[in-house]
Amino acid sequence: MAVNKVLVVDDSPTDLANIKGIVSGAGCTVVTATTGTEAIAIAKSERPELIFLDILMPDMDGFEACRKLGSDGTTKDIPVVFVTSKGQKADRMWAQMQGGKDLVAKPFTADQIIKQIKAF
Repeated sequence: MAVNKVLVVDDSPTDLANIKGIVSGAGCTVVTATTGTEAIAIAKSERPELIFLDILMPDMDGFEACRKLGSDGTTKDIPVVFVTSKGQKADRMWAQMQGGKDLVAKPFTADQIIKQIKAF
């Protein structure tokens, strides 16, 4: 499946802009959200093929958002890749247990983001 539309979720304007630039530069349409609640609503309406999701956010963390996305019939098949400062082995295992397909640790490189797009 080729990825054409990506949802990028991060409460940091800098990280959001960086990932958005990388993803759009890879030829994908980008939609953005800054909270977990907003991410769920946008995922349902926009139906992206991939979601890059921060973990540490106000209102709802990325783990909870991922669980909710995975339990909803309209969003359960959208792969979620966490992009976070929490990059320890335990964080990676927990991310996978919450339904995430992978985890990219901050600071990230453009190649790491593009590799994830190509993986799906």
